[in-house]
Amino acid sequence: MNKRKSLKELNLLDKFLFDEAMDDPENVKTMLDIILSQNTNLKQSPQTEKEQRISTDNRQIRLDVYAIDEDDVIYEVEAQKENTHNLPKRSRLYQGIIDSKLLPPGVVDFNLLNEVLIVMITPFDLFGYGLYRYTFQMRCEEVPELKLDDGATRIFLNTRGKHPELVSSELIELLKYMEHSTEEVSEQCKSERIQKMHRRVCRIKASEKTEVKYMQAWEEKLLERQKEKRELLRKMNHKMSIEEIADVLDMDVSEVKDIIEEQYDTED
Repeated sequence: MNKRKSLKELNLLDKFLFDEAMDDPENVKTMLDIILSQNTNLKQSPQTEKEQRISTDNRQIRLDVYAIDEDDVIYEVEAQKENTHNLPKRSRLYQGIIDSKLLPPGVVDFNLLNEVLIVMITPFDLFGYGLYRYTFQMRCEEVPELKLDDGATRIFLNTRGKHPELVSSELIELLKYMEHSTEEVSEQCKSERIQKMHRRVCRIKASEKTEVKYMQAWEEKLLERQKEKRELLRKMNHKMSIEEIADVLDMDVSEVKDIIEEQYDTED
């Protein structure tokens, strides 16, 4: 597992800092206003790490930021540092689960469905066209100008775009700041809104309470990954050599041996 960065070293694309920062409605509003070039009035405080599940038998998802504005438009925003090569279909799953919970049982008027806007922010170009922003809505293949108008929009933002003429300079500044949430980058931003966001982020990074929370979250994640490795090791044992297991799981051979011996002791 990678060495733990300090809280002060985190950027807004790091999940922990993103969730902490987006607990503040002002940060969510600033982010949405800049991304969508609008004035967003949130109906209630945004929720971070919101759990969504259709039933106990279905897959659970956790939404980074879930917000609703005064027009009942739903916003779901994700910061995704790694290209897991499944983000388009993941966004489809998110949209489907959100949609499934919007109408009460027995309601048959589907026009009552809220508009849903899903935003994924990444430090890589998911589609390879060099754009800062990719916006997707349903359209007809036979009549390209015909929009389905189902109220669903998905936006993928690339912090490393190459066509500044296609988006606002403030959006470019926001994306750069999210990838590098430092004093140096914020000072280069002409946007007062981003500078205010930076001051709020600085307060989070300076908080001892948040530092403790961050350390606890890291330790929990470390334990979870160790459990996952042990489970994988148990399945691989007797099928692969100790050296092969260590290579696949990125572990020391001695560590693999110790875990195998520990499992044998437990079985005895």
